[in-house]
Amino acid sequence: MADDPLTALVERLQGLCLERGIWLATAESCTGGLVAHLITGVPGSSGYFRGGVVSYSDDAKRLLLDVGEELLAAHGAVSAQVARAMAIGVRGRLGVELAVSVTGVAGPGGGSVAKPVGLTYIAVADDRGVDVRRFVWGADRAANKEASARAAIELLLARLEATRPGSAE
Repeated sequence: MADDPLTALVERLQGLCLERGIWLATAESCTGGLVAHLITGVPGSSGYFRGGVVSYSDDAKRLLLDVGEELLAAHGAVSAQVARAMAIGVRGRLGVELAVSVTGVAGPGGGSVAKPVGLTYIAVADDRGVDVRRFVWGADRAANKEASARAAIELLLARLEATRPGSAE
């Protein structure tokens, strides 16, 4: 196991995915590819990580992840609805069993009363459906990105650990 706790989490994720033959993809906005970077930082990631999409703009979300224009107009890019659509979109586009998406306001600017700096939505999608979580981090951009990436990996692990092979679901 690695000395870095975040690397150790990714190694656990990799072990579970490889053991079960599960392919993973990411759809990232505010993290700018950090989740994919962490995953590919561990040797052997090509055995389970199909790829990721950094969809920073609304146009990229529409074109690359099939996020509906009406969804973006109604809820904004930083919303549970868009996080859900991003995870479903990347899962379908890359043909994987498991996907995670991250969208938020990294900061230090760009926040509002309704959507403050640090607000982040993370979605995990698999054949059982989609789970979306809401987080509000601090005002530091780098810390927000790292906290979001960590939460994404932890949510993936929780999803996998909740569906152990042979368990009653």
